This record gives sequence, structure tokens and C-alpha cells, in this order.
Amino acid sequence: MRTCPKVTLAALAAACSLAALAPAIGQDRPESLLPPGFGDTTPTPAPAPRRTPPSANPTQSQPPGQAPARSAPTTPSSGPTASPGAPVPAPPAGMATIQPLPAPDGSIAPLTATPAADTPPPIDPAVLAQYEMPASARRSLDRVGPIGPGEGGLAADAFGDAEGPYLETLMRRLSAPLPSRWMSILLRRALVSRVETPVGVNGADFAAERAWLLLRMGESVAARAVVQGVDTGNYTPKLYQVAMNAGLAAGDPGALCPLVEGAMQRAPARGWTMAQAMCAGLSGSPTQAGTLITAARRRNVASGVDMLLAQKVVGAGGQGRQAVTIEWDSVDQLTSWRFGLAMATGVAVPDALYRTVGVQATYWRALSPAMTIADRLPAADAAAAQGVLSSAALVDLYAAAEADDSVQSAVAATVQDLRTAYADRNAEGRMTALRSIWGKAEDAWPSYARMVLTARAAARIPPANGERDADRMVAAMLSAGLDRTAARWRGTVAKGGDGWAMIALADPDATGRLSYGDLAAYSGGRGDSALKQRLLFAGLAGLGRLSAGDIERAAQALAVPIGTENGWTRALDKAARAGQTGTVALLAATGMQTASWHGMPPEALYRIVAALRAVGLEGEARMIAAEAIARA
Repeated sequence: MRTCPKVTLAALAAACSLAALAPAIGQDRPESLLPPGFGDTTPTPAPAPRRTPPSANPTQSQPPGQAPARSAPTTPSSGPTASPGAPVPAPPAGMATIQPLPAPDGSIAPLTATPAADTPPPIDPAVLAQYEMPASARRSLDRVGPIGPGEGGLAADAFGDAEGPYLETLMRRLSAPLPSRWMSILLRRALVSRVETPVGVNGADFAAERAWLLLRMGESVAARAVVQGVDTGNYTPKLYQVAMNAGLAAGDPGALCPLVEGAMQRAPARGWTMAQAMCAGLSGSPTQAGTLITAARRRNVASGVDMLLAQKVVGAGGQGRQAVTIEWDSVDQLTSWRFGLAMATGVAVPDALYRTVGVQATYWRALSPAMTIADRLPAADAAAAQGVLSSAALVDLYAAAEADDSVQSAVAATVQDLRTAYADRNAEGRMTALRSIWGKAEDAWPSYARMVLTARAAARIPPANGERDADRMVAAMLSAGLDRTAARWRGTVAKGGDGWAMIALADPDATGRLSYGDLAAYSGGRGDSALKQRLLFAGLAGLGRLSAGDIERAAQALAVPIGTENGWTRALDKAARAGQTGTVALLAATGMQTASWHGMPPEALYRIVAALRAVGLEGEARMIAAEAIARA
């Protein structure tokens, strides 16, 4: 892992520019949510879809299902899913609802598209496509994804010769979010990589499955990027449905506009009918938007807050004049429709409604630039601990809060401590600020989000000034992947403590092996000491930092059955032998479906670390193993 550059006070001050992302409040007319050109009086026609060959996957036209937050897939349900073990519904065919958000109420009826009276008959998509996008500009479905190897993505053949239906099943059944920040980061990297479409599936459908899993992980921006990597003419009904959910989760109704025409023909639903009206308003055609809204209301397509939010989006477009007030008093359930349109228009959603849905919506909230800094910060802490936000992004958000008068006094105090921790000239002053951010109890671990927040500030402290906080300093640095910086504390941490254990796992330059005596000297530190002893053994064994004899001896002494085989271990070993980094990442995440690190079987961690190391992902393997010590 590469050590990141130090963050200075100047960098913190420059990060305050994030505050400009918040929308203006109280202005006469809200600005258009779309890029320049979409506000023209005569909007450019949206690309019409062209029919793609049917996929060999028999489920390509079905909406991707989702496993519950912590259990196997269940029968679709329309009830709330705030409880981790509750059933999670599949997205309905009507108004878009991203899991675990339940469907809107039954007052929104299904419908088919009804064009305005002066709308000309639709043009054959096959004829229109050749004029909208020349063949040289079209993207192939053979390889889909927003980032390549040069941008941090996996290799194009990351899934090797694994069959598409098998990979889609793994994605669909994977419970998210995961307990590990570093496993989540690796899985996101695999899902957004520009990879070859596996055999047996349509490339658009495979992109839909990847985006659907990203949404369940809380990665709304990444999910939107994946679906937008497919040309609109290649969209399938499944991808249309996931694309709507991705646009709403990102608070970006404008992302639906290029898809409306094709969706109305190939995957008509209530949500797309309302999107047709919103996009007319966003493109600067309020008269057409008003006609469509009136028709939708007359046919009971939407009502109540769902209709009002759509009207508010229409009013945000060029030449929009509507002033719509949103009141949540009669709303007892948050849906993706309500979430997405509220985020897009800067409407604050009551905290009580977030408690009616899964934690994924909290991560989407953290990524929404339309919300105020004060509204985003609580969600940002949770998102950073999960890996949705990086350490640098979290610091930038807190830096932006310094210029925001709406933040609470406790947040303002943390911002001041953070500035001191980074910029104070005196190392002891910086150390005092770090302790203040972490909390007064020096014998307890701070929250993992606070470790992520202070990672680079901790890296600037000389070991001599932080000796009594050495374990927490090492944990903070490793939360952001600063492995070589953390390794410099090897002579400062107490042997047999948590800091020593994390360095033993994370040090990228370690060449020798530890002995059984070294392992036995680990006390287990803070938290569940017995579990942490077993997790340390599993991590060291998976990384090859114990001899074969010591592995066998420790496995028996600690009762860790690392030799156990089952279907999952055989599949993981097979993918590792084939060098399939993407498949290994999926299977590793599958083996980590537990509510927290306290439920992580050490033998599963051993298999995961060993498999990641075998396919060249040793950096991620080391970080996951060290994270187990910090969070168990």
C-alpha cells in the first residue's frame, strides 16, 4: 500500500470549496439540475433504444432481486426493512423502489405512456439510432465499466471464464452492506471495473446486476456510473429499472431523461411516466410538463407527496415558476422516489423516515451534494466507516463545515480539533487534539469513523509523542491504508498488543515469519480478546507469515478449523487457482456476510486472505486482516 502525502492546513482550507455544492436557498428560481444545453426551449430528442438480442440468461427480463441485509433472499415484501434480518423486497414494476426501500403506497396505479396531443408518432428506434450515434461512437457490450486498470480498476479479464449466470447469482444473493470497510472498497473496485462480459449473459443485464449490488452497498454514484456505461440503444428492461433506481439514489432525476423515450416503449411503468413530465420541465418546457403532470394526476398515476416532489423537480427547470412546499407529516415511509426527488431539490427528509429503511439510504445521503453540510455530516461518518467515503473526502467535508453556520456546536468543536490535529506546529498539541476527537476514554477504541477521519493527522505525529496512544494511532493510520507509515511504529508499540498485531499483519515489507511464541504472546488487546487471537492467527496464516508447522499447531491450540472444506471454499480455491480476481472478490465478500466482525469465523478469514493474496491482491488482504484486529 502506498503512503499518501501529508494533509496540511492549506489543504483543509481549500477543501472548503465543497460548500459551493450546496444549492442556493431562498432564490427566486432554483437552478436547473442538468448540464448546460438541457435548459434550451427546444430540447434535443433523447436517444431511442434499439432492441438487443435476447440474453442466454433466462432471468434477463426480471428485476434483480436482493438478499436481506443479513440473511438469504426471501419472498418480496412491501413492508419496512429497517431491521437487518427483515425481508427485502424486489423492485416493483411500477414506481421505482430501490431495496431496502419499500414500494410507494397503492394509490399510484400502473399505466402506459400517453403522449401529449401534439406529440408525433414514435420513430422506429432502429432507424433513429443510426442518426443519433454513428457506429464509430457506439460502445460495445463486450466490455462495460467506468474505470480501467490505469485508473485503479481490475484487469478486463478479472472474471476469467466464469459463467455469467453464476456470477449474477452471486451478486444477487450477496447481502450488503458488509462488515469490513476494506472488503467493501475492494468489491466496489471489482464492480466498477471495465471488464469483459462473461459468457451466457447480456452485457447490459450484467451491468444492471453490478449496479444493483452497488446500490445495496450504498454506492449510489458508482452505480449510476456503471449504468451510464451502456449506450441507451442497448438498454434492456432490467437495466432500465436499475437505472431509475440509480438515478434516484444519486438524487439525479436528470439521469433519467435520456432513457425516458426508450423506457416508455420497452419497460413502461408509473415512474417513467412521471419522469417524462419532470424531464420536460428540466429541459425548459414548463407548458408540456404541466400538461403531462395534469394528465398523470387525472389518471391517478401519483398523488400526495410523490406528486408534489415531481412538481418541485419540474419547477427547478429552466422557465419553471412553481413554488411547491413539501410537508412530511402524513408520510410514514421513505421510498427511493421520495428520497431521490427530495435530494435533488434540497428538501430535508426527517430523520424518523430514515429509520424506516436500511442503512444504504444513509450512505446515499452522505454522497448527495444537494444537501447542506450539516445534514450530510452524520451520514458521512457512517459512510466513511463503511468505505463509501475515503478518509480525504471525510476530512474535506469537515473542512467545509467550518464555513457553515448551520452546523451544531459539537461539530464545530470537532472541526476546530481537526484543524489543530493537522496544522498545529507543536506535536503534543496535535496529539491532544486527536485525543479530543477520539474521546476521553483512553482505554477504549474510538469509533472507526473517527479513526478514518484522523488517519492522516495521526501519520504526522512522531512515534515518541504518541507512545501511550500507539495502538489507536496504528489503527487510525491503517484505516486509510497508510501501512508503511504505521510500520514505523514497530519499535513504539508494546509487543503482544493490538498495535503490534496490526503491524505484523499490515507491514508490506515484512520478509521473515513469526514464530508460534510470537503468536502466543498476543494478549488479544481491547475487545473480544479470544476472537482477536483467532483472527490474528487466521490473518498471519493466510498471509504466509507462519510456518506450516506453526500453522498446524496454532490451529489445534485455538480451535480454528482452517482445513474445513465446503462448496464456498472449493469455489474460492478454484477461482484463485484460475487467477480470477473479480470472482475471488465476489466470493470473498460472500464469505463475509455477517452483521459485524464479532460474527466473522476465523477460518473464513483465513480462506479470504489466502485467496486474495494468491490473485495478487495482497495489499487488500493485509488491510482486511488488520481491520479485523481494530474492529473485533
